[in-house]
Amino acid sequence: MRFKLQTGTQICLLLLMHTVQRVAGLNFTQCLIDIVTNANATQSFAGLLDGNGYPVSNVSDATAISYSLCTSVCGTGREPFQWPVFSQDFSTWLLPNLALISQLPFGAQYRLDNLMSAVLTVGSPVLAGYSLFITLLNSRWINRRFNQSVDYPNSDFAVSILSSLQQVPLRLHPGRFPSLIVLPENGCWWKWFSEFVDYTHTWSIASATSVAWVVVAYIMNVINSPADVYTSSHSDGDATGSLWLWLIPIVVGWLQLSPKCDFRRLQAAYSHADKHAHIGPAGAHMGTPSASARRALTITAREKDVMSPDELLTPPVFNYSRSLRWASTADTVFLMFEMASEKAQNRIPVTLGSDWVESDTSDTIHPSNRCGSPRDIVAYCTEPHGVRRSHWAPGVFTRMAIASCASLVLQWGTVGAAFMMAWFTPTTRMGCRSLSYLLFGVTSTLIWMLLLMSSILAHYSAGYSHRRVLSARVALVLSHWLRWAGKALAVANSIWLVLACAFVYSSFYNTCFCNSSVVSRGEAAYNVIIETAAQAAELRVAWIGGLIVACTSSLFFLGLMNLLLDTVLS
Repeated sequence: MRFKLQTGTQICLLLLMHTVQRVAGLNFTQCLIDIVTNANATQSFAGLLDGNGYPVSNVSDATAISYSLCTSVCGTGREPFQWPVFSQDFSTWLLPNLALISQLPFGAQYRLDNLMSAVLTVGSPVLAGYSLFITLLNSRWINRRFNQSVDYPNSDFAVSILSSLQQVPLRLHPGRFPSLIVLPENGCWWKWFSEFVDYTHTWSIASATSVAWVVVAYIMNVINSPADVYTSSHSDGDATGSLWLWLIPIVVGWLQLSPKCDFRRLQAAYSHADKHAHIGPAGAHMGTPSASARRALTITAREKDVMSPDELLTPPVFNYSRSLRWASTADTVFLMFEMASEKAQNRIPVTLGSDWVESDTSDTIHPSNRCGSPRDIVAYCTEPHGVRRSHWAPGVFTRMAIASCASLVLQWGTVGAAFMMAWFTPTTRMGCRSLSYLLFGVTSTLIWMLLLMSSILAHYSAGYSHRRVLSARVALVLSHWLRWAGKALAVANSIWLVLACAFVYSSFYNTCFCNSSVVSRGEAAYNVIIETAAQAAELRVAWIGGLIVACTSSLFFLGLMNLLLDTVLS
């Protein structure tokens, strides 16, 4: 019994060793040589193909084999994992980009929220680009509106503060905020708050080094890539390098825009400035830290006070959730300043029935013209009764469309370049590599659509927050579900992006199935083992085209940003 058991164990071990050796030692070039040798001996050319997948009549013309022949003769395993190749590609193409993620702006109150902001950026470049571009367009929009229509004390400070507070849930009290605009005593509040939030998250030695490292590494490896095109049919570092190229414009864009997103620093700035706020000419303070709900302007909120919890998170990638509400609040502030400015230009004082007092200089307003009762102050900044404002700020959907187009061009220019390179790599058409890139791009776009729709529904429901309207409640519930789904997909997609690159650098995709493009060719699939000169030339053209598309889309995004930056806080 023992003899039989030992004999059976030895047989199993021998079979296992044979199988492992066959899988671990899979070599497509050697497999083709063995098949050609057998064909010469038997004069059977079945399954032997040329580079275009056509049967050959001369065994010397065979550079590819059919998928069925590949699996039956070469096996269903993969080529052996080569650590030197993997480590070189990983450190060259992927590691610099992973390090560059650390230069994104964070600043959330909790570390988990900072991690989620990085996950959202990597999982959905469209969302990251959208949040960046909508922040820029919002700053540009509010700056132009004030410059064109408002000439009132502290209006410059108001523009600076509004632009800086896009990373917080900005709220104002309609009955108290006019005091901040009108009363001359509140000039200190505007001045101090503007200075306190005017800190920069911009270029440093660390950030400049990280960006330069990625750019130089990409350029140097791109220069060496033409030689790789002729020596390896699966030299996919170029594709994964283009796949990550969107990260450079995102990081550089945030460094240029310098978002104010440090939660504790913003809290401290508001607390210091709030000591200078008054509700009346007598000097009564607007509130105390324990009574923040009474403040005219707040930059923090509780979860029950917002429609989407993402509004509370200060990392700027979450600006997608705040942009609609911020635009509505900023529009309200602008209209109050505009009303006060028009009345001042018409020489109408705050106190009804009193005379306008001339100032010593033509560009200032005498303080007595800016004093009055709380009711007079509110009326001075309020539109006439009967004028009903929309819950949606003017031009908000136009800005959303522009930001969406710019971010889609950025992502699909880089992801599309990677897809193009993989598509034209023999065997051409859709294979495992190109499918993995396409899957990442489609999922990224879906995440952006889900979260953007979530923010629209949340803002819609906010317009009915004081009324029990069925459509608003349904919209809010749907908004929550869309947000949860989008975040879950972002986590999965960010993990998939790293894994897809790791699969490319390893031998994971070097199988009969992946190398034969079975996904798109089906039963007509075949595996090109030896590239012809024509195929190498075609791949080189695709490589150059993909490089041009990726670089052009990134430069277009950065160029458009810099074209619009001159009107921000000008």
